[in-house]
Amino acid sequence: MLLDLFVRAKTFAFGVREKFAREEGAVATEYGLLLVFIALAIIAAVIALGIILNGIFTNASTSLAGS
Repeated sequence: MLLDLFVRAKTFAFGVREKFAREEGAVATEYGLLLVFIALAIIAAVIALGIILNGIFTNASTSLAGS
């Protein structure tokens, strides 16, 4: 009976310790930062592509208007 109580207490203590020692929050934070960096890279690429396309269409418009 005493051994059973001891084992249950130890199991409970290990369970509580394990719940507080998990690193799921850190992993979620890392994934969040990775998502932010990917979003910033996509935004920068879209802006750069927009500037390039604007220049191409401006040159084409100028060429057609001058002809």
